[in-house]
Amino acid sequence: MTYLAKPKFHHPALPKNALGYTHRDYEGSISTLCAGCGHDSISAAIIEACFELAIAPHRLAKLSGIGCSSKTPTYFLGQSHGFNSVHGRMPSVLTGANLANRELIYLGVSGDGDSASIGFGQFAHAIRRGVRMVYIVENNGVYGLTKGQFSATADRGSKSKRGTVNRDAPIDLVGIALQLGATFVARSFSGDKEQLVPLIEAAIQHEGAAFIDVVSPCVAFNNHAGSTKSFDHVRAHNEAVNRLDFVTPRAPIEVSYAPGTVELVEQHDGSTIALEKLAADYDVTDRLAAMSYLQTHSAQGHIVTGLLYVDREPEDLHRHLDTVETPLNALGESDLCPGAAALDAINAGLR
Repeated sequence: MTYLAKPKFHHPALPKNALGYTHRDYEGSISTLCAGCGHDSISAAIIEACFELAIAPHRLAKLSGIGCSSKTPTYFLGQSHGFNSVHGRMPSVLTGANLANRELIYLGVSGDGDSASIGFGQFAHAIRRGVRMVYIVENNGVYGLTKGQFSATADRGSKSKRGTVNRDAPIDLVGIALQLGATFVARSFSGDKEQLVPLIEAAIQHEGAAFIDVVSPCVAFNNHAGSTKSFDHVRAHNEAVNRLDFVTPRAPIEVSYAPGTVELVEQHDGSTIALEKLAADYDVTDRLAAMSYLQTHSAQGHIVTGLLYVDREPEDLHRHLDTVETPLNALGESDLCPGAAALDAINAGLR
């Protein structure tokens, strides 16, 4: 059974957000993933983030590919728009949807197999083009639907449940996203709700390509002593570069961090992320430093989490292409076919 509807009844006194929605309004069907799967924790974080931001569910479009991770959009925001594409092709479908209707919030959910293997090229081009989206990879290092083979993000030297050692070099999607020009890059752990929720909130408000790699242990095939993506290993080797809180313009959250340890990163829309620096020399606005930091700590066996890079003035695909403010799906025939005179003027400008 792949679909289980949740009961419609709920307690009448459930907390509501600014729009009058409860958490139940942001939920989906009952999860059919393995009990304890980290992906369910990510779904819960998405629900919490959308609830706290008071996003009307119909304003969000969720897209996915194929895999355990790509099943998860069924389990959150059941009242939003949704499209489940073929394996690895979610980024191009999301790009087309974004160009057709720029007024929706786009959330792409993928996995390490879906984005780092068959969809690697799709991932790369969506990032380099600056599509405004929140791109979340639920990264467990294995193919959970096909019995736990190593994925392209599995670390060299890590062991499978059967004891096989991975000899291939891993693909670091965070490093690739930084290199390709993503304007918001973060990594988190499915078991760290305090870090993950504000990261998702900030990514939703970011006006550019936002990428979050979430280490999400597979309890069936990759949560054992030899795995570098197990719960115990990530908790023991987590290197958090900052502590996060998210401050919205309409409902400021007061922080009480020690003087000199907080940096406020202002988003394009005026919202702010409050960062408590754990590394005194870490600058979230320095792309090259972020890449170097990742490489240095990876060599030490550390899994760096937190907000790794953010561009204060991001640009997205619509600005690059100079598209009209009106969504393309709302333009009439006269707008789309302005006539021969308009075509002649365009051709004349190219001579």
